[in-house]
Amino acid sequence: MTRRIIMSMLTVAALLAGALLGTSPAQAADIPAEFGTDWHDPITAAPPVAKPHTKSCQVTVAEAQFRDFTPYRGTYTPPDGCGDRWSKVVLRLDGKVKGRQFDRLGYLHVGGVEIFRTSTPEPSPDGIEWSVEKDVTRYSDTFRGSQDVEMLIGNVVDDTYTGVIDVKVTLTFYEGLRAPAPDRVLTLTGGSDGTTLTTPRNSERILAEVYATGSGGGCEEYWYLTVPKEAPYSCQADNGPYREVQIKVDGQLAGIAAPFPHVWTGGWSNPFLWYVVPGPRAFDIKPIEYDLTPFAGILNDGRPHRVEVDVAGVPEGQSGWSAPVNVLVWQDAGKARVTGKLTARQEGDLTNSSIYTPGSEHRLDTEGGHRLTVAGYVDTSHGRVKTTVRRSLANTSTHRWTDGENTDGLDARWTDDESVTVDGRGPARTTRTQRTYTMNGTTTVGTDDRLRTVLTLGDRAAVVETRAGRRTAWSRLDDTYTGDATFTVNVPRDQRHAVGTTGERYRLYGSEGCYDRKLTTIQGVLAEDRRLC
Repeated sequence: MTRRIIMSMLTVAALLAGALLGTSPAQAADIPAEFGTDWHDPITAAPPVAKPHTKSCQVTVAEAQFRDFTPYRGTYTPPDGCGDRWSKVVLRLDGKVKGRQFDRLGYLHVGGVEIFRTSTPEPSPDGIEWSVEKDVTRYSDTFRGSQDVEMLIGNVVDDTYTGVIDVKVTLTFYEGLRAPAPDRVLTLTGGSDGTTLTTPRNSERILAEVYATGSGGGCEEYWYLTVPKEAPYSCQADNGPYREVQIKVDGQLAGIAAPFPHVWTGGWSNPFLWYVVPGPRAFDIKPIEYDLTPFAGILNDGRPHRVEVDVAGVPEGQSGWSAPVNVLVWQDAGKARVTGKLTARQEGDLTNSSIYTPGSEHRLDTEGGHRLTVAGYVDTSHGRVKTTVRRSLANTSTHRWTDGENTDGLDARWTDDESVTVDGRGPARTTRTQRTYTMNGTTTVGTDDRLRTVLTLGDRAAVVETRAGRRTAWSRLDDTYTGDATFTVNVPRDQRHAVGTTGERYRLYGSEGCYDRKLTTIQGVLAEDRRLC
C-alpha cells in the first residue's frame, strides 16, 4: 500500500439515514446508495467569525486562478472611509474548482507577513465552492499602509488533473473602538532563508508565530507515520515519528511546541473521507505561538539577532517542512528604550524512543517529550515586569501494519501544556493552555480491492486565566472529526462504488458562552446540521 493509504482512527457508528429525519437537511430518500459525480459543497462545524454591527469597508486583496506554481502578485491599499483604527478585520476566501484535482497548499502574504495559510478541497466533476473566514485583526499594523501582496496555491493542470483553483480573498474592516493588537508586525530578514530580527528598542512584549506544516508530497506530509530504517515501511525517518517545532534566539532554545498533525483533503489515499467535511484546521491553518518576552532584554539592544526555526526529528538534510515566522511586538509608549534580562532558561532532556517489534503484524511504539522554562524581566515605564514561560510536550503512538501495508493503523496522542505568568503592574496573571491532539484509525485493503478507512481526529484545548490565584476566565474546545469510507481501488473512477459517512462536532464553551455544532454526511449528502447550544 502506498504511503497515502495510511490511516488514522476508528469511529463512526453506522448511521441510519432514517434516524436522521427531523433534524437533517436531507431526507432519507435524498441519500444515494453510493457517491455520484456531485456532492455537497465543503463545510466545517467551526463557528463563523463574530462581526461588530458597525460601519465596514471591504478591500479585495487577491483574485486569481491557479494553474501552476506562479504566484499571484498585486498591491494592497488601505480601505477608504473606515479610518485606520479598526475594531476587527476579517479575511474571507471564496474558492471554486471543478473536474479532477489533488488537495493543494496555499499562503497569502501582505507586506511579507503571512496572514493566512490554507489547503484546498478536492473537487467533484460537477464542481464545488467553499469559503473560509479568519480574524486577522492582529495584523492591523500591516494593513495601515500600502503593501505588496503575494499569494500562491501551487497547482498542476493537465489532461488528467483538470481542476483550476479559482479564488478571491477580501478583507473587511469594521469601525469602532480599536481592538487590542500588536503595535508592530515584523518578519525575519536576510534573503529567502531569512533569520534576522531587529526589534524596536522599547518592545515590552514579543510574540512569535510560526505557520508550521509538514507538506510537499513526501513522507513529512505523514510525519506521524514514519518509522526507523530497520522497519519495513514505505515512509522512514532515522528516529521515527517524533517531531517538535523549536524556535531559537541567537542559538539558544527559546520555545518548543508540538506540531499539529494536519490531514489534508487527499489524506490516507481516501478522498471520500474529506469531500464535504475536512479534517480540523485543514482550511484555516493556525500558527504555533511562542512568547519570547523573556528574551526582550536581549532583543532590545538595537542590533540584529538570529531567530531560527527547526523541526526536531526530521532526518538531516531532508526537506518537507515550511515554517515562516511573524513577530508581533507591543511597545512601551512611555519609554524610548526598554531594558531587561533573561534570568532563567531550564531545558529538560528531549526524550525520543521508538521500539520496533517485527512479526506478521509489524509494530512501532513511540514515546517522546521535552520540557522548557524561560524567564526574564523588562523595566518599563510602569515598572519591572517579569514573564515566565513553561512548556511541556509529550507524544505517544502505536503504529501497526502488515506486509504490503494492506492493513495500516495508528493510535497517537500529543499533548502541549503551556503556562505564561506575568508579574508586575498589579497581581500576577497566569494563562495556562493544555492542548491535546489525537489520531486513531485503520486503513485496510481487502482481497476484493475494497479500501476502507475508519478514523477519528481530535483537536482539544483547555485554557484557564487566573489573577492572584483566582480564575478570571476559562474555555474548553473539543473539535472531533469522524469518518468511515470505502471504495474500490485499481479501477476507473466511475467504477469505485464509494460509500462513506463522515462527521464533525465542534464544541467551544466557557466564561464567554457556548457554541456546539454537529455535522453528518452520507455519500456526500449533508444529512445532519444541528446547533446544540
